[in-house]
Amino acid sequence: MTRRAAAFAAAGAALLAAGSAAAYVYWFGQVALHPGEEVYAVAPGSTVRGLSRELHRRGVLPDPYTLVVWAHLRDDTRRLKAGEYRFRDGITARGLLDQVTRGDVVSYTVTIIEGWTFAQLLSALAVLPRIEHTLQGLAYADVMARLGHPGEHPEGRFLPETYRYVGGMTDREVLARAYRHMEQVLSDEWDRRAPGLPIETPYEALILASIVEKETALATERGLIAGVFVNRLRKGMRLQTDPSVIYGLGAAFDGNLRPPDLRADTPYNTYTRAGLPPTPIALPGRDAIRAVMHPEPTKALYFVARGDGSHVFSETLREHNAAVITYQLKGRRRPFSSFTPAPEGEDRAGEPAAGEGT
Repeated sequence: MTRRAAAFAAAGAALLAAGSAAAYVYWFGQVALHPGEEVYAVAPGSTVRGLSRELHRRGVLPDPYTLVVWAHLRDDTRRLKAGEYRFRDGITARGLLDQVTRGDVVSYTVTIIEGWTFAQLLSALAVLPRIEHTLQGLAYADVMARLGHPGEHPEGRFLPETYRYVGGMTDREVLARAYRHMEQVLSDEWDRRAPGLPIETPYEALILASIVEKETALATERGLIAGVFVNRLRKGMRLQTDPSVIYGLGAAFDGNLRPPDLRADTPYNTYTRAGLPPTPIALPGRDAIRAVMHPEPTKALYFVARGDGSHVFSETLREHNAAVITYQLKGRRRPFSSFTPAPEGEDRAGEPAAGEGT
């Protein structure tokens, strides 16, 4: 073979090899991968080369090199986003590279429930997976200081809704987001509140909303219950609502609210003290806050539970006492805390309970 022929043969072989390599790279970018349901972690500072080797080791990629070639072709070698990833079955190498450069990481959810106390919220955060726990064992005052709000009572300050988080986030970050959301919702609703309400500040509205949240079983009654409490505040009547008493009892409450409990004076006993309690008693949701800002017009001053989640609302003490006997005492007439005989046509403000007829 002449030198020219040998050169042509070598060039042809090289072209064939290059063509084969190009074809392989193209195939590599299009072939369906099967990563399974596993979660793949990309640490901060990870390189495409390191990711490619790890995915090959775990059987996802057919070789540990070609993904690097793809990244160089796309100039994506320095744009990996740290986090946890789950790749769909059938994804291509191109799609996988797109996902880790966009930062489409696995997210988790935590749902804060309306009516939870702050203690229940912290308990829920303490068992969340894939989150960094930084607040466990801290006093409430220290938690609020960590959030940048020293001196604030935490109850009621965090908006109940579902929040997303990613692996490696801290519990403080989740709480901070819920705090900001509550501030925004409370501010927006306060700016749109009905005129003439007997509450002076957004925080007072938050306190009353927490009571409405705890007293409401049916969403359709939320505005009416808010209306009853607003009416009582306007008249200077004690709110006399059981959930606030229960909150004030704290760990001493054993699930059964007794007459001596209603007489035991605490800052949260709305049977013994006028006005609102000093802080919220739970985490109120958006609807409870809106109900307080826009209470349903009513003349009712009392309500009592029927036992099915709904309530009977009454304008007079006489009507309320009759409802308590019917629905709470099953028709048996005996003394109870809200029973205060009144002359015909007269109600004694400050004596009867607004809530469950205890």
